Amino acid sequence: MTKDTSTSHKAQLLQEEKEELLQVLEARFEKYRNRHEELEWNQVQAKLHELPEKLWSLHEMERTGGEPDVVGYSKEKDAYIFYDCSKESPKGRRSVCYDRAALESRKKYKPETSAMDMAASMGIEMLTEEQYRDLQDLGEFDLKTSSWVHTPEKIRELGGALFCDRRFDHVFLYHNGAESYYKSRGFRGSLYV
Repeated sequence: MTKDTSTSHKAQLLQEEKEELLQVLEARFEKYRNRHEELEWNQVQAKLHELPEKLWSLHEMERTGGEPDVVGYSKEKDAYIFYDCSKESPKGRRSVCYDRAALESRKKYKPETSAMDMAASMGIEMLTEEQYRDLQDLGEFDLKTSSWVHTPEKIRELGGALFCDRRFDHVFLYHNGAESYYKSRGFRGSLYV
């Protein structure tokens, strides 16, 4: 059982939860070697042991259906890059509007939270359009769902927000009112470890 995660992403996992999560992450790492051909699991695991708060964020990504996996390494940040690699937009993160301002602007039928609030509470960042397209180079994702992506401030100031999906073997970028939400739209996150 994890500590209350609603207010802080500094919660700690129990030893049993850490071990279980590391096993899941390692199995996924080995199953999808094409996502990180040059990298070795033992080095990723060593980083995770140094940064328990990152392990907690990965646990939240996993718990909400994101199936996080390593997709690269940043020399600049000296960090491994994890993205949500679930086939469809993470099930535990759907039916959310874009951000807090959008949530507060709704008069009726407000969703429980927003994508940006949820990402912050998990200690992760929402994928950018570029990151989303990079993810799609590693496989085929969001064939039935869609995912909010980080929206430039100028678009957001005008009330809009961006989302992506994959249809007809092509990655599409769309716009919507930031206050909208759909049961088939969630968001994907990234985490540097």
